[in-house]
Amino acid sequence: MNARMKNPALVLPDAMKGIQSILSAVHQGDAPRQILELVHLRASQINGCSACVYGGIASAKKAGESDERLHQVAAWREAPFFSDAERAALALAEAATRIADRSGKAVPDEIWDEAADHFDEKQLSAIILMVAMTNFFNRINTTIEEPAGTTWG
Repeated sequence: MNARMKNPALVLPDAMKGIQSILSAVHQGDAPRQILELVHLRASQINGCSACVYGGIASAKKAGESDERLHQVAAWREAPFFSDAERAALALAEAATRIADRSGKAVPDEIWDEAADHFDEKQLSAIILMVAMTNFFNRINTTIEEPAGTTWG
């Protein structure tokens, strides 16, 4: 299976500079890498982005995630493998990804408050930006039908 077109961030090179800058900032936010990987994977699952799910699993494994936990991300609420902080980050990722599915606040106060109990402002910033960038990547990849197993660049 081939993509419909070359990735727009590669067609317009200045876009890649901005993307790389934001991702660099995310990793300066002191949020645990495994949490960043988990929220990336969960948002990608919600959006049905096979390229990002595939890449997210590979990246999470490099960060030390186990197959056992990765197989349970889609069912994190029922799975016993996640800490309270990870659950708070996953709930925040889901709310920020499913913004069109809610009436009222996109991210309810109880979800925000739980995340804020576990993460400081710098860490929350990194998590929020990771979720936003993941949704950005998901939208590009699903639009151009980027196949799983391919990488940008």
